Amino acid sequence: MRKRVGILGGTFDPVHIGHLLLAELAADYLELDEVWMIPAGMSPDKSGTDVLPGEERLYMTKLALRDNPRICCKDFEVRRGGCTYTYETMEELAERFPDTKFYFILGADCLFSLENWKHPDRLMESCALAASVRDDITRADMKKKRLELLAEFGGEIRLLPTFRISLSSSEIRERVRAGQSIRYMVPEQVRLHILERGFYRESDKAIEKTEKEDGKGTGCQKI
Repeated sequence: MRKRVGILGGTFDPVHIGHLLLAELAADYLELDEVWMIPAGMSPDKSGTDVLPGEERLYMTKLALRDNPRICCKDFEVRRGGCTYTYETMEELAERFPDTKFYFILGADCLFSLENWKHPDRLMESCALAASVRDDITRADMKKKRLELLAEFGGEIRLLPTFRISLSSSEIRERVRAGQSIRYMVPEQVRLHILERGFYRESDKAIEKTEKEDGKGTGCQKI
């Protein structure tokens, strides 16, 4: 029987609980043996922007998953470096692990823009897609889009149950810049690492406010 592995890619700048909950949901619904979270070396649509180095994002993702035996972090794209297209990663994985069936996990918005991705036909030849359904996009619209994509590209597309966590990495970065707490938005070890390294901050005032609100310097244990 072929091993079943979900792939959840992204910039993960930083990884947050929405990413982790989506990975858990997909693992249960699709009956996956594992989920591999793969931080992007550099996403083509984010090249030239202020993104943390791949090794830092990789490290934070590993921190978030260190107590989860079913979900792990892989360095395929960070190790490769440069701009990375999803179809390239999935073709590489399909070639390297021929006895594994891969499910590429993506958000509802990505499903509706799939035709604009680089070589969506090659992506769907190398893996199945698993799309999460959000409250702001009806399941009927998702089903219609699924049928359109299958008619154009073939392959397999599964629709995951509705996912209700509204959180983004950009929101977390903005909160840090503003000196606001990100407690419970990211795993605690990731939060402490962000504070320790001073990521996403722009001023001493923001640093002072964030440290005060998040409890740094009040006996909280650091990693």
